[in-house]
Amino acid sequence: MVGSGPAGLSAAHAAASAGARVIVLERAEHPRYKTCGGGLLGVSMRLSAPRLDVPARDRIHAVTFTHDGRRGFTRRSADGPVVTMVQRDDFDHAWCRAAVGAGATVRENALVRAVSQDDGTATVTLADDSTVTARVVIGADGSAGVTARHVGVVFDQQDLGLEVELAASETDRRRWRGRLLLDWGRVPGSYGWLFPKDDQLTVGVIMARGRGAETKRYLREFVARLGLADRVVLRDSGHLTRCRSASSPVRRGRVLVAGDAAGLLEPWTREGISYALRSGTWAGTVAAGGGDLSEYDRLIGTDLAPEMAAGRRLLSLFGRHPGLVHAVLASPLGWRAFTRFCQGDFSMARVLRRRAVDGAVSLLGGGGGAGGPAPPAPPQKSGGAAGPP
Repeated sequence: MVGSGPAGLSAAHAAASAGARVIVLERAEHPRYKTCGGGLLGVSMRLSAPRLDVPARDRIHAVTFTHDGRRGFTRRSADGPVVTMVQRDDFDHAWCRAAVGAGATVRENALVRAVSQDDGTATVTLADDSTVTARVVIGADGSAGVTARHVGVVFDQQDLGLEVELAASETDRRRWRGRLLLDWGRVPGSYGWLFPKDDQLTVGVIMARGRGAETKRYLREFVARLGLADRVVLRDSGHLTRCRSASSPVRRGRVLVAGDAAGLLEPWTREGISYALRSGTWAGTVAAGGGDLSEYDRLIGTDLAPEMAAGRRLLSLFGRHPGLVHAVLASPLGWRAFTRFCQGDFSMARVLRRRAVDGAVSLLGGGGGAGGPAPPAPPQKSGGAAGPP
């Protein structure tokens, strides 16, 4: 495995548990910081909790929604947490210990420079010119990593997320414990979040790449609007999220890619941990099985691709009608759909296959065709190019 985030470590755990000899190559050392909201959906909890002690910082039962800081309302879940909050360095480190406990070897400070393969093996070359040869290589080194380039992953949606970790006062902790905030931004498709994590608050925003100045302004104004401008900034970081195109490969020969390296994430929310854990687990299981590696392609195509297609339609709808989405979430039916989605009991792809829903979403500009990808939203004036943060 190349990379030891949730995708690489879940792959390592699955493969090692199935009896395979596994080595994980990580360029840094655990625990290491990763820009991420750190919200675990129900799917992520179900995949993680049996294998490790999830280092939860908070469990969210209430969500406050605002539309550009206005029209705020709060809804509460009566049947369990909506989201579980973690710090990614804690969460990834816990997965690392679980993978080692399952029998995997983790080699840190190992930067992979190249990948090659022949009919029987795949080989990775490290920065020190040493090599590791295996029957299968699973790439989980991010969308800008060497394995994505080797496989030829194509990304057709790129977004810039900016985030600050703030020291929480006692008042902040009482105010936000068990409650998060989502704000629909004024730029189409953008939104902001406040996630409580005990003694810290994670505040971030995301919008389409190419709007660097607007993204920075949104974050600055969002923090000020929340009354947090004077809090100590513990970390200030950014990250590009990249979604794969519908026809992009997830495998080339004996090299499989999972998680961010495959461009697997939910296009509307840009949530990626659940996609990383699912694709990583499948990749590790298929690789250890010694059978046809194309089974991994099939799993991605049947289980994740339809959800991503539905997410694209929702992003298109949200970009055109954020006020409508805000109003729907205020309704009992909309709130129930939101909580069931977060808890992993609701498939947007299945809902969008219903004729009435498909027709309504298409009429409102959310694409069409049984959950197929939506056309892009109309272009807006750019606030300046944004390179990798």
